[in-house]
Formats: sequence, structure tokens, C-alpha cells
Amino acid sequence: MSIFRHTCIRETVPPGHPLYGKRIYVPAMAEGSAAAFCAVLRWMGIEAQPTTPSDERTLELGAKYTTGDECYPAKVTAGDFLKIVEQPDFDPGHTVFLMATGEGPCRFGQYAHLLKKLLKDLGYPEVNVMAPKSEHGYSEIGEFGTPFVRGAWRALVSADLLRKKLLMTRPYEIKPGTADRAFQDSVDDLCRTIEQSCSDYDCQMKALVDSLERARVRFGCVEVDDTQERPLIGVVGEIFCRLNTFSNSDLVRRLEKQGAECWISDIAEWIGYTNAEEARKLRLEGHRFSLEMLKVWLRSRIQHQDEHRLLEVFDGDFEGYEEPTYQEVMELARPYLPNTGADGEMVMSVGKVGYLSRKGADGVVDISPFTCMNGIVSEAIYPRLSQDLGGFPIRNFYFDGTQSDLDRDVGIYLELARSYREKKAHGRTRRERAERAA
Repeated sequence: MSIFRHTCIRETVPPGHPLYGKRIYVPAMAEGSAAAFCAVLRWMGIEAQPTTPSDERTLELGAKYTTGDECYPAKVTAGDFLKIVEQPDFDPGHTVFLMATGEGPCRFGQYAHLLKKLLKDLGYPEVNVMAPKSEHGYSEIGEFGTPFVRGAWRALVSADLLRKKLLMTRPYEIKPGTADRAFQDSVDDLCRTIEQSCSDYDCQMKALVDSLERARVRFGCVEVDDTQERPLIGVVGEIFCRLNTFSNSDLVRRLEKQGAECWISDIAEWIGYTNAEEARKLRLEGHRFSLEMLKVWLRSRIQHQDEHRLLEVFDGDFEGYEEPTYQEVMELARPYLPNTGADGEMVMSVGKVGYLSRKGADGVVDISPFTCMNGIVSEAIYPRLSQDLGGFPIRNFYFDGTQSDLDRDVGIYLELARSYREKKAHGRTRRERAERAA
């Protein structure tokens, strides 16, 4: 039972908080997720919004202020943030750009440093760049307070579930656009619910559950024809590029257009991985019994409980589409790329390929930026993994904003997937459509 009394008073940051009166911009990495994350910030009394949709101006600015040695997501995010700088109402003293970061050899760890340098060179050193690190499960955002951390997790999980429902429904819709409308209406509903939710954890959870139940009804009203199951294609790879539709030239829709259904690795999977890896490294450093380990354990346990409660809303809808645990993915990756010697999406991608094969998928595409270390390492391992999985088709798609003949490449790949489908060892669990709500 919550130690707080049930109240409809929202959590807000006090006037003395360093973010009080500021406007935070969040990269629009994934459909629905950035909007839900910003709703939590607004719930805290902080003005927040996703960056505007990426476009040609994004690439123009990104190319102008980068050298070309950076990976594609750095170019896109820099361009989107610099578009904010161009806006007439831009106020550098009251602007915050959120740019997560990390350590290690991946260029992702340099994005925040690059952005700070660009802003300084352009004469805006006062713009604050927030840069929580993946090595600590992004726990630095805890400076907002526990209500925000928990609310943000719930928001991201909810958005992941809505996206999962969208990808399961859209390929089978009879009237084009109805699944997208159900998704957008559900995201809008989720954001309103978050902004108006109570400060009590149980009260907030009930409101989120009600919002997801309404979303389930919306998707249940989408007319579908699922008499013929489509090839199921898993989508793994670098997290920004695989989830940001602009960066990957809307590859998921291209796959759907040519007859596929997609299962994409979500944001919650990555956060769970960073939590587990933080705990593993604390053990290696001799901090098994420490305050830091207790914090990680509590955060992971609470997040798992919240995720389970939100997932319950879709009772049976995701049969055959269950997400793997961290332990399952690491065990499947171990023979090829053990997490004791490698970090990041490469480990998750290799393990997830094995998992998707066991779930009856017909193939996997790996989406990565051009010259991405994670993509290159994974690609080197995929031939052996494919062979061990009986010829399971795995295809790397690299993006730098200059793709050509992408639809042709998708078509060729799907022919391989259909061929494999006829001989694969693991069949799919036939999903049952949810009963339509009255």
C-alpha cells in the first residue's frame, strides 16, 4: 500500500529547482515514446516537448555543423536541436536539451559533448544539455525525484505496448490508416492521462491502466483480415536508428507494404539491459553488498512490477509475442558475443535474433547507422548464427540518409524469409485476437 494519501494534486518541481521555468526538448526517437516522456515532465510542472519532426532542414543543419565522421543519429539529433535554435521564440537561458550519453568506444558517448560544443560555437553556451548515462541505468534523471523516475518508466512501457499493438494490427487492417489513428488517439489519451494523474503511485497506475484499456478497445475496433498470417520479421539494431522512422527511411512500413509483419525491440528492453549490466559490473567491482547495488535492485524490482501490471491490460493479446528476459537474451548471445566482453546493442541484437528464431519468426533485420560499431560487429557474427539456426535469414540495413533502391532490397530479403518459412524448425503460436469490447 502506498505511504501517500490518494490525491489528485500533481507532482511539481519547486521554484528553487534548477529546471523550474525551463523548457526541455527531447529527441523524438520513437513514435509515442517521446510524447509520453514529455507528458511526465509536464506532470512535474516542467514545460517539455519532443523536437519537431525531422526533415530536410534537419539534415542540412546536421551536415553543416558536423564533420561526417559522426554516425547518422548524431547528425539527425544535432540538426533537430539546431532547428529549435532557429525558432523566433528561442530563449537560450530557459532552454534545456536532453541528450542521453554513455561511456565506451561507441560514438554515442560523444553526442552530448558535440552538442555542447556546437551551441558554444554558435554563441549559446548558456543552453543546458542534460546527459544521463546508460552505465547507471540513466539514474541521473533521479534529480527530478522518484515520482518522475517511476512515472517516466511507466510512460515508456505504456508507449512500447501501444507500439507493439500497432505493429500487430496495422499489417492486417482492412481500411488503411485505421490502426495508425487508433495508435495516435491512444498516445494522445496516454499523455493526457499522465499530465492529469495523481501524485499517489497506486492512483496513477489505475489511471494508466484505464488509458491502456481504452486503447485496447480502439485497436479492437480496427477491422482486420488475419486469415492469412504474414511473414514475421524481427527488428533489432542500434536503438535510435531502429526506432526513429526518419533515420531508417520508414523501413518497418516498407516491410509491411511488401507483405511482412514486424516485431521491433523496444525501449523498455534497453533500460532493463542497462539496469542488469549496472548490477553485474557492481558485483565485478566488489560492491555486491552496497548502497549502489540496493538502489539498482529496488529500481529493477519496482520497474518489473509496474511493467507486469501494465502488460496485464492486454490479457492474452501478446500470446506468441512475449518479450524475453535479460537472462534469456544473454544466454542466447553467450556462444557468439558474451556480455562479459562486449557491451551495447550488439549483445542484445545477437541474443534477440536467437530468441526470435525460437518464437517462430521468419527472419530478422538489423537496422544501424552507416559505420556503426554495433552493426559491424553483429554483421560479422550473423553468418555463423544464421547457419546454426538452420539458415535463418538475417539482413543488415545501414542508413546515412542517402539510401537508394531500398524497396528492391526489402523485396529480395522477404523472398528469402518466405523461403525459410517453408522449412523452419520453430512454428509460431497462433495469436488470438482480443474479444472486441462492447
